Amino acid sequence: MNDLWVFAYGSLMWRPGFEAVEARRARLAGYRRALCVSSHVHRGTRERPGLVLGLDRGGACVGRAFRVDAAKSVETLAYLRERELVTNVYHERHVSLTLDDGRRIGAVAYVVDRGHEQYAGSLNAEEAASRVIGAAGISGVNVDYVLATVEHLRELGIRDHWLEHVARLIKA
Repeated sequence: MNDLWVFAYGSLMWRPGFEAVEARRARLAGYRRALCVSSHVHRGTRERPGLVLGLDRGGACVGRAFRVDAAKSVETLAYLRERELVTNVYHERHVSLTLDDGRRIGAVAYVVDRGHEQYAGSLNAEEAASRVIGAAGISGVNVDYVLATVEHLRELGIRDHWLEHVARLIKA
């Protein structure tokens, strides 16, 4: 078995939870980072759902690619499936990435299922901010999730203008 590459676009970037032998900045074409998943438990409730990140169709997403040693691939995939596929709002996909050193690689990524009940649709920044403000769940306040995400992305040198716009609206 070959080494496993994993594409991360949200909290997996700064809290992967698995051992990687290499981490690189990576670009995924055809998908974008979006607050497109309704959260009824972690960042909201059924009565007041919040929003969390998903990879949705369109555009491009800059994130991180982690290379996992082949000997740890099965263990890592089991961990990721337990973490990412709890409600099946994401599909595990094999995608093609461009790394910051120019290499093109195949990787595993978790893409939102547009047919799932938790898919919130393609929201504009104002709609997303409105959904986030006032939502909270067992993992905390939704506003904190969005602001922390923007801060972590900045620390990694990754700009996401749409998400930064949502954060500005939340703070306003």
